[in-house]
Amino acid sequence: MARVRARFGHRGHRPVGEPHQPLAAKRQVNIRKDTDVSADLLTVEGLSIAYGPTTVVHDVSFSVAKGESLALIGESGSGKSTIAKAVLRLLHHGEATARGRVALNGRDILALPEKQFRPLRGRALGFIPQDPASALNPVRTVGAQAHEAAALLGETDSSVRRTKILDVLEQVGLPDPMRVYDSYPHQLSGGMLQRVLIALTVLPRPSLIVADEPTSALDVTVQKLILDMLTELRQELDISLLLITHDLAIAAERADSLVVLKDGAVQESGSSRVVFASPQTDYARSLQADVPALHPDRYRDQRTAFQSTHDGGSRIGDVSSPSPGLQIDVQEVSKRFSAGGQDVLACDGVSFSVQRGRTHALVGESGSGKTTAVRLLLGLEQPDGGQISVAGQSTSGRSRTEVRDIRRHLQLVYQNPFTSLDPTWRVGRIIREPLDQFGVGTKPERAQRVREALESVGLPADVASRRPAHLSGGQRQRVAIARALVVRPDVVVLDEPTSALDVSVQAGILELLSKLQRELGLTYLFVSHDLALVRQVADTVSVLRKGQVVEDGAVEDIFSRPQHPYTRALLDSIPLATPASALGGLATEAKQLAKATA
Repeated sequence: MARVRARFGHRGHRPVGEPHQPLAAKRQVNIRKDTDVSADLLTVEGLSIAYGPTTVVHDVSFSVAKGESLALIGESGSGKSTIAKAVLRLLHHGEATARGRVALNGRDILALPEKQFRPLRGRALGFIPQDPASALNPVRTVGAQAHEAAALLGETDSSVRRTKILDVLEQVGLPDPMRVYDSYPHQLSGGMLQRVLIALTVLPRPSLIVADEPTSALDVTVQKLILDMLTELRQELDISLLLITHDLAIAAERADSLVVLKDGAVQESGSSRVVFASPQTDYARSLQADVPALHPDRYRDQRTAFQSTHDGGSRIGDVSSPSPGLQIDVQEVSKRFSAGGQDVLACDGVSFSVQRGRTHALVGESGSGKTTAVRLLLGLEQPDGGQISVAGQSTSGRSRTEVRDIRRHLQLVYQNPFTSLDPTWRVGRIIREPLDQFGVGTKPERAQRVREALESVGLPADVASRRPAHLSGGQRQRVAIARALVVRPDVVVLDEPTSALDVSVQAGILELLSKLQRELGLTYLFVSHDLALVRQVADTVSVLRKGQVVEDGAVEDIFSRPQHPYTRALLDSIPLATPASALGGLATEAKQLAKATA
């Protein structure tokens, strides 16, 4: 944990052997031994929050000292964001009631009249929301919105404000601050927008920043840059950080202390190194077990057992493949688009192949060409050059009927289960839609297939009568998988299938995909920017950068002996999650190797 200590300026963690406090504790003592309660910047005591008659947060207590960081972790519905809203006084008035004490520098802000609390917003309490795209006004420039934050400094001279804004934009690592100042939000990338939000948050120099999943929508390399920047700013400006996240690896690496929440109640809390190295509750242990970086071989034995007995031929609609075992073959595929009057080479000679019953991963940052390659494979776009075949059947030069038959056996599971399912349809109709489109079977046969598909993904039959809004995120993604499987495909393309899900729900979906692959002999093309996840689920991998494959091969080889600097940069962005002396994992080994070969 020396690395983590160095990042946080060594503010004094407890020894590994020192116990932390499980569920029974009602007061979580700050981890600094040399700090008494009076030195705490934020103190939360006995906080309970209810929406109407339903209590969603139960008697939560924790504290954060000046300059320190604390992470609230847990699944969706655990109460993390609700607690953050209580600290920020953003709970809907009249809908939610909060009891207990939330003190900032000794003042109970829950008891303050709004007129007295309003000056604390921005100046004492800063907030970094989860989605930067929706947090900024799309019809106003960044500079215009930044002046609102600069006004909190009390400076009346607009030229002085502008200088301070440009300085802070430069401080958060934005190239050409003047261009950013004059830009509208849609003209900046997601990573740049998040940096803008951080700049606007730190500009008034608040004492405490509440960051609600600040990197969940970002690529792994951009995520690392943002987290590094938050850490540096916290050290330089002596700002405290309340981090809201469901990613235990990030919390363990970036926070001084952790509070583990489940169903609105504290399961355990303490020093992050202690909680992570030796969790005391079953729930915390389950969260730790679901961190991909710590368990890289979780599904390897299952894949090996299947592949040793199922290597062999392929099929698409009862047509034998001339290349035994080869399900996907992409050779020297190129695709050019025109954007803003300029040609963009989205795919530049991309090649990869996938054997039957195996999982191949495409990894890379946004703009690397992953999505374009998938769209070309699915026939949603036509390549400018190269060849694509599925089980030996070329997808080019064929009639619409022939291509349609191939597509029937090549299905897609989308990234976001909250937007990929029609909210006005019931689940049964959603799953049945591919059968209707391809004219498969009679009406009773289709109904039976829907029931079988629901059963195969572990959902009860009565889910068919519900709408997506009545399902959890994990259940929605299972519905999306059932929809892909209902036509009994050979190949399933998984486009970031778990990026919108909590780590524990993610683990459940991956277990399901592994089970279905073993039982049905499915071939997966797994698209992701999360290398720790890829290490768990994939047999082979292609690393894409700016439309080109910079490295490909067996996952074990790529992770153990990365050859390209870009691959090493991706590996170096995996959250370390644990000290070297604690639970190991491929992430630690990969980062050491990457640094040694850099």
